[in-house]
Amino acid sequence: MLRPSLLPSRVFLLLPLLAVTLGACARPGIEGLQTYAYAGGQQQEGRIAYAQTPPAGGAYSPMWQKCAHYTAPVYDEYAVHSLERGALWIAYRPDLSAADLQALQALLARSAAPGDPEVRPLEVLLSPVPGLGTPLVATVWNAQLPLAGVNDARLKAFLDGRDRWPAAPEAALGCASGVTMTQ
Repeated sequence: MLRPSLLPSRVFLLLPLLAVTLGACARPGIEGLQTYAYAGGQQQEGRIAYAQTPPAGGAYSPMWQKCAHYTAPVYDEYAVHSLERGALWIAYRPDLSAADLQALQALLARSAAPGDPEVRPLEVLLSPVPGLGTPLVATVWNAQLPLAGVNDARLKAFLDGRDRWPAAPEAALGCASGVTMTQ
């Protein structure tokens, strides 16, 4: 039995070990990942002003954007509704090279079918967005990752860690259908 006077000193000796153990169990974050706390279910008609470019959540149109690759910008209001339905939106600068676009599409195709029957196939909205601060921005509902380019290792980490993405309010609905309008 420990004497009461020795108990505090032994507890302090175990604290660093506990911190290392808990740290090893924690999932590593992705540098630069930004998270938000938008609620779902906020449908609104008309144009909407968003805090981010591209937006990572908030109010959205009653219609959603069909998940596909677009060569012209899509309307944020439709894209945000797709995010709420569980989509991944990869926004890219309009001047991204054709080779980088092909590499991005190949990477997304490999990520689309993780092989786990419990995981819904990845639905991706890919579109140019004028005025991006970085060449690419990967966005899901309530999380966004600005990227230096297609070869930025954080993109693969983001795609591989999709089980850690914030839950989209209507994730089970998907965006295999929807509007296909562009700006």
